[in-house]
Amino acid sequence: MSGFLRRLISPAAPTLQRDTVRLRLEDAEIDVLRVRDPRARRIKLSVDERGVRLTLPPRASLVMGERFLELHRDWLSTQLRSYQAQNLPPPLVIGEPGVLPLRGALLPLRWESGRFAHMRVDGEGACLHWPARGTDATLRRTLREFYEAQTRADVGQWLPRYLPALPRAPARLRLKVMSSQWGSLAPDGSMALDLALVLGRSSAFEYVLVHELCHLIQANHSPAFWAEVEQRFPAWRQERDYFQAEGRRLKAMLRQLLTPTP
Repeated sequence: MSGFLRRLISPAAPTLQRDTVRLRLEDAEIDVLRVRDPRARRIKLSVDERGVRLTLPPRASLVMGERFLELHRDWLSTQLRSYQAQNLPPPLVIGEPGVLPLRGALLPLRWESGRFAHMRVDGEGACLHWPARGTDATLRRTLREFYEAQTRADVGQWLPRYLPALPRAPARLRLKVMSSQWGSLAPDGSMALDLALVLGRSSAFEYVLVHELCHLIQANHSPAFWAEVEQRFPAWRQERDYFQAEGRRLKAMLRQLLTPTP
């Protein structure tokens, strides 16, 4: 059967339906992303660095979703206060001194005039060369390019150390902003890493790289897999604890840096 006929007679894949609702809490009004997910089996409310999300299964009515929000109003307020207390660096303001998170440190950030936007790190911290017509979109693009370059530099430094003992090298590397994971390895050998890794301490980043490389040997989380990780990175438990303590803050910092200012 041709690909065209297969698409013609096969049912279309279900899609997510999204909209936004306003919810009034004790001290503020917030936007809640409401998502109707064909794969969901129950109503779910979640909070992360991106905001509040209400997930509805196909048969749940909008009224049921609103009631669910009302029942969990106090829980939601507590979770939002927890995120606000994460002690994030102040947002960057174009042209004003600030700090830039990188490899577990906050580098002093200064601005200098330039023909085009680019970032460099020197003995005084980070320097952002800035054109006269730079915009907020320019800033977010420059920050992402900077962090991608720093991430690839770290991977390029560590990867040769581990390749000789692997059955093959990763097919390619993709850098993403991930909501919960820190890395993944696709069946074709493509590796994805969270861009927030380069904001945290380097040893934790290296552990995630080792973790994903070991999936080239064991495509699971069996005792045999963890034995491979232990052999290459004996201190992996300390880095796992680091992510449990600091992971949400790292992801929130990256979101703040890359999200356009309203």
